[in-house]
Amino acid sequence: MGQPAGKQRRATYADLKAVPPHRVAELVRGTLHVLPRPAPRHANAASALGADLHGAFQRGRGGPGGWWILDEPELHFPDPEVPGEEEALVPDLAGWRRERMPELPETAYFLLTPDWICEVVSPSTAAFDRNEKMPAYAREGVRHAWLVDPLQRTLEVFSLVPGRGWERGAVHRGAARVRVEPFDAIELDLSALWAK
Repeated sequence: MGQPAGKQRRATYADLKAVPPHRVAELVRGTLHVLPRPAPRHANAASALGADLHGAFQRGRGGPGGWWILDEPELHFPDPEVPGEEEALVPDLAGWRRERMPELPETAYFLLTPDWICEVVSPSTAAFDRNEKMPAYAREGVRHAWLVDPLQRTLEVFSLVPGRGWERGAVHRGAARVRVEPFDAIELDLSALWAK
């Protein structure tokens, strides 16, 4: 008969920093998640969406400006289970209204919760994105979340309802042209997100 497994040691930020740079590392509730770099379809979807939003909302080209739109920012949140410890999450894209964050921080990470996040899901990351990261984003008060699936060619939209968590809105598919909060000032052509 086997011996009972010992309690697994909680990972720390030092463990995250030791991960090789060709991997993506995130720390959620004391568990280190090490993932491969995004596959080409994943990277294309994130890049295309980021380019559309960056131009209109960060640069003010064809849109209202007033945002910081960043690729793969490292977000630090307090660990809800251990006071003094922290989580480190890396969404594919995140955005902050400039009225909340007038300047970018000098640190290599962000302590201020974004107003919007986007995760590009893949078969290897979908469960982690949905079951671990989305609850953390809701807990920390991210107001808008998008899940983009380049294989299914979908954009799922979520809004935070205080005290209740995520409310799933529309699911946009294929080559739809859509206006989606908080970036509904411009129309997005979803066909640009799917590799051809």
